[in-house]
Amino acid sequence: MAIRPYILAETNWNSLKEASFELAVLPWGATEAHNYHLPYATDIYEADELAAEAAKQTWDKGGKVIVLPTIPFGVNTGQSDIYLDINLNPTTQLAILSDVVTVLNRQGIKKLLIFNSHGGNNFKALVRELGLKFPEMFICVSNWFKALGRPEYIKEYGDHADEVETSLMLYLKPELVLDRKFWGDGRSKKFKIKAFSEGWVWAERKWSQISEDTGVGDPAHATKEKGEQYFKDVTAKIGDLMLELCKADSSDLYE
Repeated sequence: MAIRPYILAETNWNSLKEASFELAVLPWGATEAHNYHLPYATDIYEADELAAEAAKQTWDKGGKVIVLPTIPFGVNTGQSDIYLDINLNPTTQLAILSDVVTVLNRQGIKKLLIFNSHGGNNFKALVRELGLKFPEMFICVSNWFKALGRPEYIKEYGDHADEVETSLMLYLKPELVLDRKFWGDGRSKKFKIKAFSEGWVWAERKWSQISEDTGVGDPAHATKEKGEQYFKDVTAKIGDLMLELCKADSSDLYE
């Protein structure tokens, strides 16, 4: 495979010593159980592949983007009793982000897209704090799993190891997806208190209490073909965003 100049892990000092980038992308995943049938690194694989393809499209259109290595651990405080779900506390995330932003700021890359691939990660408060510390930096966050809304070719929606994620993994890493006979149905419990389901009150879910198989959403209708379509659709949208960010004037963002 040819070296991709927009992937930091693959490129080299010979190429970078005179390089200049408009946008850095930091994919951020998690290491956690995904129903019975998907690998613990599902969020990482998705982050790697989606960010890389979107960056390729951006690069091909003239956007100078560089994708940093994916952070493999995310916030899993609600899954402390799920074996080997690796938790990274929000304060640790802030420390990591602060160090990365310090480097980018010092070296003149003034725009950062945090490419989030895990629902338990919530970067808003962290970005607010970093915005005070680094006022010359423009830092934003994307959640690829929200980019398309609910495309009509997906029949059943959940938010963890559901039809979307299973379809994507059947397309991206089929060798790591167990046979259908192992798939859990992703049935999950909801809060008894109505306000939580209405969305104006929030509390962290205790994962082992809401889901037997660790999934939330039935993956039964997942197919490789749906995964391929979703991959194409979501990377096209994210690629457009990356290109816009590359070309945007950080001092003139509002109308």
